[in-house]
Amino acid sequence: MAQHHVWILLLCLQTWPEAAGEDSEIFMVIGILGESVTFPVNIREPQQVKIIAWTSETSVAVVKPGDSETAPTVTVTHRNYYDRIHVLDPSCNLIISNLRMEDAGDYKADINTETAPYTITKHYNLQVYRRLGKPKITQSLMTSVNSTCNVTLTCSVEKEEKNVTYRWSPLGKEGNVLQIFQTPKDQELTYTCTAQNPVSNNSDSISAQQLCADIPMSFRTHHTSLLSVLTIFFLLVLILSSVFLFHLYKRRQGGPFQGRAGEHSLFRSAVM
Repeated sequence: MAQHHVWILLLCLQTWPEAAGEDSEIFMVIGILGESVTFPVNIREPQQVKIIAWTSETSVAVVKPGDSETAPTVTVTHRNYYDRIHVLDPSCNLIISNLRMEDAGDYKADINTETAPYTITKHYNLQVYRRLGKPKITQSLMTSVNSTCNVTLTCSVEKEEKNVTYRWSPLGKEGNVLQIFQTPKDQELTYTCTAQNPVSNNSDSISAQQLCADIPMSFRTHHTSLLSVLTIFFLLVLILSSVFLFHLYKRRQGGPFQGRAGEHSLFRSAVM
């Protein structure tokens, strides 16, 4: 019977004219996955509050404040929030514990008071984030010429996260991709990528000596060997082409002369 009365009261609060007590401001609430978050009610005279109805996409909870001798009464009206909603006394602030990603979204508190404006409505937007783990830096070598290697560094977190920003030090560059031109004089540098979201940050580092040590040397050796093979190949093609053209030219130049010389020898034999 009491549960039935709660639902009737909740329906009345949701259909109550809200013009007089409508709060157009949206309170941004940031929460961390698996932890607790507090929705501030900020009532100047909490003793005047009769009941607070909390809703999101559906009804969440109904709170009846206590007094100096009794604690607030909380009736959770959606199974997704069972054992996860608490109320601070006497502020009536709502606490959701063990946050889930699906808890994110818009919330509304209809606060029914004993005096005008009788109903005050407050709006909230809850965003839930994970604490970031250690990011990972991967590298790819583009070119290596004259002791300078062009390296691309990519920084990433383990899971795709929203609102993650990346910053590289000591260069002060932003973004998860960094392209650098590494020279021998920069061997003492250390590049650090810091990943950050609204609730946490974490970083990873890589030294300049790691960038242009083993991989660049093998790349330069492979690059030099490839150039040598290509150079020899083109030289052989050029030499063979020259020899072929030379012989072709000699045949064309020497063919008619040798024919006339043969005819002259036969004529001499016949006369003799």
